[in-house]
Amino acid sequence: MKQILNILSSCLLPPGQLPVDSGAIGKNYVRRRAKGRVGAAFAAFLLCGMFAAAAEPVLDSLKIQGQMRRFWMYMPEGIQKDAPLVFVLHGYSNPGKKETWMNKAAEAHKFAVCVPHGWKDPKGKPSWNVGYPFQEGWKMDEVAGMEQLAKYVQKKYHLSRKNTFMTGMSNGGEMCYLTAYSKQKTFKAVAPVSGLTMEWIYRTMDAPKPMPLFEIHGTADHTSEWDGDLENKGGWGAYMSVPIAIGYWIAKNKCERETVEHVDGLNKDNGRSIIKHKYTGGPTGCEVWLYEVINGPHSWFDHDIDTGEEIWSFFSKYIE
Repeated sequence: MKQILNILSSCLLPPGQLPVDSGAIGKNYVRRRAKGRVGAAFAAFLLCGMFAAAAEPVLDSLKIQGQMRRFWMYMPEGIQKDAPLVFVLHGYSNPGKKETWMNKAAEAHKFAVCVPHGWKDPKGKPSWNVGYPFQEGWKMDEVAGMEQLAKYVQKKYHLSRKNTFMTGMSNGGEMCYLTAYSKQKTFKAVAPVSGLTMEWIYRTMDAPKPMPLFEIHGTADHTSEWDGDLENKGGWGAYMSVPIAIGYWIAKNKCERETVEHVDGLNKDNGRSIIKHKYTGGPTGCEVWLYEVINGPHSWFDHDIDTGEEIWSFFSKYIE
């Protein structure tokens, strides 16, 4: 950027630098010199526009399993080649937006953000196929699709193949759990927010390997209940309580130690606080974090914690 500004600043003819001959030769010299400098200025102007655009999310797409998958890509200014990549998955019926809870952290720490758009399920809602009862018969293999998209994005945008992560809100959080349970080699760690583990996943799948996992969940969440919903009262299908869902990963990762810290939220007037549970000491180094937001609703908790920074502090532990 500094070089571009130097070009722009040199585009005006400095006083006193006209040729001694003020006749036709001098006039032609001025025209040629001015023309060359205007050309350089125009090129610099275009480059400045490119740099400005690079800091704005761009919409891209890829054909996956016979359908076009649209997605936002955010490449913060100053990002380096082989930078980490974070997938951010939206909630049910809420197509991915270019502004997410991870963008600010991406700008600060120079990682890329990919925000895929969910396909429409049998109810016509943009979502992720995690086996809700009303998604029965839907044949989309979401985990395979995410792996395919990640490989495309890594190659096209020159991002790290080793340092790719996934976070998601609500339905996107369920995708994080499904991904962690699946035989995939793309995503190194997951961070579901207000997510849950479907009973069918818990009963029929066993994760092939340990996986770092970080859940942020409110105790007053009435969409994804903290205590679970094995009777399917909410219509999303039976799902496990948050403590049981997290307990699976504590055991899978063979964590031996727990630390607990109770802290105030960012807004001390909303009656919410956070209990930070961190489970460590496993042989593979895969930790499990659970932020229990007391009286927290179904949200990504931007009024209670800096969600993006907290998630990145977790993911960054696994950067190679």
